[in-house]
Amino acid sequence: MAEELKIRAQVTLFTDGGCKPNPGPGGWGAILRCAEKSLEKELSGYEPATTNNRMELIAVTRALQELKAPCDVTIVTDSEYIANAFKQGWLAKWKRNGWKTASKEPVKNQDLWVALDGLISQHQVRWEWIRGHTGHPENERCDELATLARERAGRG
Repeated sequence: MAEELKIRAQVTLFTDGGCKPNPGPGGWGAILRCAEKSLEKELSGYEPATTNNRMELIAVTRALQELKAPCDVTIVTDSEYIANAFKQGWLAKWKRNGWKTASKEPVKNQDLWVALDGLISQHQVRWEWIRGHTGHPENERCDELATLARERAGRG
């Protein structure tokens, strides 16, 4: 009996996060897009006391948590911190070094890196870095979602 070929969904995640001031109140935003199924979903959230890097990591993590099955995922981020951790192998080195940097300091945001590492292991992931605030429509929308989440929560 021939084994049935399963085709994985092609998903693009656009993410952004930030806080004002840094550190300070923060927000994150993400867009999940599955073009072949004509699906798109926007997500956002707020943290009262955080950093830009934590918000960037949370945006990617929360977006990946929405995926219910293994997918082929392209993650589009304006965070060199995140993109380089994978593209330049930083994450693998940190894990090998007991979550220490090359300078033997503890890796910042280890809790989020561990969570993200577990989530991406379920998918085929390609990382795409883009320069932020240069008119990329989805990046601008994610920035807007993050800012709105931060501003709405900050009022209450």
